[in-house]
Amino acid sequence: MPAVQENVTKEIVIERLKTVNGPDFTGNIVDLGMVSEIFIADAKVFFSITVPAARAQEMEPLRAAAERVVKAIPGVAGAVVALTAEKKGGGMEAPVPQRPAPRPVPPAAPAAAPRPAPHAPASHSQGKRGVPGIEAIIAVASGKGGVGKSTTAVNIALGLAANGLRVGVLDADIYGPSMPRLLNIHGRPQTVDGKVLRPMENYGLKVMSMGFLVDEETPMIWRGPMVMSALTQMLREVEWGPLDVLVVDMPPGTGDAQLTMAQQVPLAGAVIVSTPQDLALIDARKGLNMFRKVDVPVLGIVENMSYFLAPDTGKRYDIFGHGGARREAERLGVSFLGEVPLEMGIRESSDAGTPVVVSKPDSAEAKIYRDIAANVWGRVKEERGAAEAAVPNIVFE
Repeated sequence: MPAVQENVTKEIVIERLKTVNGPDFTGNIVDLGMVSEIFIADAKVFFSITVPAARAQEMEPLRAAAERVVKAIPGVAGAVVALTAEKKGGGMEAPVPQRPAPRPVPPAAPAAAPRPAPHAPASHSQGKRGVPGIEAIIAVASGKGGVGKSTTAVNIALGLAANGLRVGVLDADIYGPSMPRLLNIHGRPQTVDGKVLRPMENYGLKVMSMGFLVDEETPMIWRGPMVMSALTQMLREVEWGPLDVLVVDMPPGTGDAQLTMAQQVPLAGAVIVSTPQDLALIDARKGLNMFRKVDVPVLGIVENMSYFLAPDTGKRYDIFGHGGARREAERLGVSFLGEVPLEMGIRESSDAGTPVVVSKPDSAEAKIYRDIAANVWGRVKEERGAAEAAVPNIVFE
């Protein structure tokens, strides 16, 4: 990794970017107004390049060239560069010179559309590129914040590991990463041959998060393309090694991060986390329907903060109501994966970076998470079996 240098500035980055030719070798991308605001944090440089929407696909070499020249600046530890076809003010709306019109050529006979292979299954992962070494990717999502999704995700991951699986965690919440605190991991990830990142590790989990790359108090003021590019790099430019499952802690809601994962990655399925009350269930329903619309299996629903047991009397209180998520799962025809109580120990252990599954492995709460993890993995295997059963068996006689 290049040595961190204090004087990496926007001005230096801009000067280097002026060496990158614009489309059709006319001018440079800075003078053409194609470069967005540049953000620098911990020797890493983030920016986007605005290109004509009609030519976005052919502009990948331009993006790669910009990333390459920035990474070559002494002291720069990395660069995240995204393409966007959305216009911005401040000169970004300046038109990019177009290529000369090609000379007319005789029309060619239309090519026949390729026929699909007769044995290709109609599956949610068809056409999506997997991540080498990772057998299954599971998204843990919620329709809104404040339902304990990240705590649930990390304890499910630890439950899967306790059940004998090789597990990684990707913190996909760019704006509010939680995994460094939840797993008590500090420091910066190292690079492998200066090309890919080595994930951080604790409690037997391999972990990657934007929280490892920027300071905890640094605000990430990014537009959609930057989020998508950062997620793609944290997923595909990390040396995960062989994993049985990668648990992805999704940000709340149904935005760019969720669509990026659902549309570009062959997800084995999604777990929806909700609390029992009606308002949370309405939002959970939105998240569930989003995954269904992009053809990702919903593995089931977890009801978090399901009930409260008074520590002095053992009396049960349904503070947020009870059973709402179970009823919603039945109504929507998805599995109910389990219910987690509102327990002070779960919150305290999470804040301390010692999740309950590892800090109190013999507790009732740890057993609940291990059981939920087993239910999740069982659903993954069911979905795999269904996908394999959908493949026709062609016999030649």
